[in-house]
Parts: sequence; C-alpha cells; structure tokens
Amino acid sequence: MSTTKLLLLAAIAGSTIFLGLPVGRLKHAMPKTRAALNAVAIGILVFLLFDVLAHANEPVEGALLHAQDGTGSWMRFAGLLAVFIVGVTIGSVSLVRYDRWMARRPASSTADGAPAGVIASLSEAKRLSLFIALGIGLHNFSEGLAIGQSAASGEIDLALMLIIGFALHNGTEGFGIVGPFASGEERPTWAFLATMGVIGGLPTFLGTVVGNSFVNETLFLAFLALAAGSILYVIVQLLKVANRLAQPEVLMWGLVAGLFLGFATDYVLVAAGA
Repeated sequence: MSTTKLLLLAAIAGSTIFLGLPVGRLKHAMPKTRAALNAVAIGILVFLLFDVLAHANEPVEGALLHAQDGTGSWMRFAGLLAVFIVGVTIGSVSLVRYDRWMARRPASSTADGAPAGVIASLSEAKRLSLFIALGIGLHNFSEGLAIGQSAASGEIDLALMLIIGFALHNGTEGFGIVGPFASGEERPTWAFLATMGVIGGLPTFLGTVVGNSFVNETLFLAFLALAAGSILYVIVQLLKVANRLAQPEVLMWGLVAGLFLGFATDYVLVAAGA
C-alpha cells in the first residue's frame, strides 16, 4: 500500500467522528432524552477509559516481565511506569486546576483575545465538550500511531483492520463530545461542532503520519496516558451533569448501552484478528 493511500484511509477513519456530532443540534429534547444521550456519552467514555488504560499498561507490564527474566532492565520498567503515572496525572489533575484557575480570573481578562480568554468565554457545556474533544484527540493520535507503526513494520493487513476498527470507534466518539449539551437547552453551532470534530478526529491522521515515520513505544504510552487522564476528568464532569438531570434509571440504562456499544466496535477488531 502506498503512503498516500494509507494516509487517505487514516483520514477517513478519523472523519467518522463527525457522524455523531449532529445529535448535539437536537431541539426541544425531553428530559429523559437528554438524560439518555448524556448517559450514552458517559458509557462510551467509560469504555474508552478502559480501552486506553489497558493498552497503556501493556508496555509497562511487558517491561516488568522482561526485567524479571533478565532480558530487560528495571530502569526501563521504572521509566515506562513513570511515564504512565505522570501522563494520567497531568491529563486529569491539570484540567481540574485549569478550571479552578479559570473560575478565579477577573471577567475583564476573558476578552483579551488570548487562548485562555477564549476558552473561559465558552459556556460550561462548550468548555466541557472541548475538553472531551481534546481527550479523544489524544486517544486518536495514539490510534494513528498504531496504524502508522503497523504499516511501517510491513503488516499491511493489520493496518487495514485497525483503520476499519478505529473508524467504527470514532463513529461513536462524536456522541461523547456532544454529551454535555444534554444538560440544558443550549445548542452548539455547526461551526463549533465542526471545530470539535477536527480536534477529535484529525489526530488519527496526524498520528498515522508520525507512526509511519518512526516507532517509539514511550511516545505511544505517553499519549495513551494523557488521554486516559483527560477522559477520566470528563467522565466525572458528565456524572455531575447526570446528577442534575435526576434520571437515575435512565442513567444506568444509557451508561450500559454506551459501554457495550464501545465493546461492540472492539469486537470487530478481535473478530478480524487485529
């Protein structure tokens, strides 16, 4: 497969995130409908958290086993473990600190044109949606790395199966991005949704470009860890939204549905032998 075809397919895999974004434009949704959409978003993100942590832990466990049998070093294990812990911590705690810092900024400083001011001027739902898109983007960059590294290693069939599986994954991630809008009557503009789609989906393509150029296990782990931390943060925030909606039964049904929707896309990869 040529590099051009590989990158085109990776771009398509990333673009499927746009499929779920129009849901954020629904008008006059009933409280139970809003609660269900928010719950499905949480379920999808819970699956992503599980999936990301599992993949991030693989190189750490591998380094531990190699250190135990003498084929690797304990320094390598310690280094990867440190990257794992620091990445998850930065990805989650930094967002908490950022939100706290934004809350303390004077109102006059939010219109200064700086990136921080622009983000602070967003509504709560839009800001949380942005954080979700950023977390998904980090996750999708690591997926792109996997596609690129498979192709660079000559495993074209595996790269193709990963592209198909990740395209299905990304098709559900759009629902996660628009989940915060389930808590009220605010509807995001098409321009905002398009921007969130680019933030969440483009990294699949960029990761493929990087992964096809060189293979680096530590870089792969770092992006997975950062993604896990940020996804953990937004799950907590969406649970707060669910609490305000006060639909506990709908929450559990939607959460389970979203969780197994994520697993369903993963089963495609397993069935294909990827």
